[in-house]
Amino acid sequence: MKRERARIPDWALVIIALLVAAALVIAVFSVIFLVVLDTEPETKAFSGPSSPYVARITIAGEISGSANRFSSSDVAYHHIWTMETIDTLIGDSDNKGICLWLETPGGAVYESDELYLKLMEYKEKTGRPIYAYMRKIAASGGYYAAAATDEIYANRNTWTGSIGVTIGTLFDVSGFLESHGVSTETITSGRNKAMGSYYEPLTDEQREIFQSLVDDAYDRFVSIVALGRGMTEKEVRIVADGRILTAQQALDAGLIDGILGEKEAEDAIKAKFDEGTIMHDCYFKPDSGYLSLFASVLGGRQGFLENILSGFGGSLYKGDVAAVLDLAREQAENDIPPIKYLYTG
Repeated sequence: MKRERARIPDWALVIIALLVAAALVIAVFSVIFLVVLDTEPETKAFSGPSSPYVARITIAGEISGSANRFSSSDVAYHHIWTMETIDTLIGDSDNKGICLWLETPGGAVYESDELYLKLMEYKEKTGRPIYAYMRKIAASGGYYAAAATDEIYANRNTWTGSIGVTIGTLFDVSGFLESHGVSTETITSGRNKAMGSYYEPLTDEQREIFQSLVDDAYDRFVSIVALGRGMTEKEVRIVADGRILTAQQALDAGLIDGILGEKEAEDAIKAKFDEGTIMHDCYFKPDSGYLSLFASVLGGRQGFLENILSGFGGSLYKGDVAAVLDLAREQAENDIPPIKYLYTG
């Protein structure tokens, strides 16, 4: 007697088809995501209202030259957009002033200084005032930018200060590689050309060179705060040891002018202008939609790849030595250690 082959239920076929379709969709979108993530987002030119207004410019997230087009927030810092917006405000007669709305731990020395200089240019060319309001955090490079303003207000829960500079963490994996039988050799034109390399420890001379770079940026930071707050550099240095400050501590130290809630600060700033002057929000809004959702779910490119690898039981993960070599290779490609006005607590 001929035995009939077991028939796969229709519902099981539907589930299998959906799983296959989902896998194809994930594969396609992963390629799109990885390509788009390396693409600089387009900037949309700022356009103000045709009536008297104060431009409230939101500085959110880390201050850097790399825009985050996939942000968990509705607002992200975009350096080029911010600089171009301030240039537009300079030439706009309807604009009566700027209010920086800060929620940032700081960022790169270069971009923080560029932002400060652009704000100073705005004041010099227009004679209009700039005010600052600090939300949850406005530290290091965030305070650096605020030093260009005429008055600074903070929420009572604000963390600010962190006046200082970091060059980041320099790794030396030479001992690890040697213990695994890996040796390296770098050919340079001078003994300090490859300083900071993962492959060899810093010499005392190289440590002093890096420290001099940090000290130079730090001295500039202190002088800018002293100028902006009408303090002596000696007074600034008392609290400029990198420490984070509460709003009350910052007020006591002379680093801010008042502690107000957001609505109180907005009303206080608007009251400084003629009646009828509105507060107009200016901020860079990152991309949204399915790509943003896709990015947040996958946790970025590294998270995505790790998720895929873990799906195979981790069998494709690299060994310890290969992982360390990749880290060293990445550092070599970046070449310059990141020097930042950044609170890293």
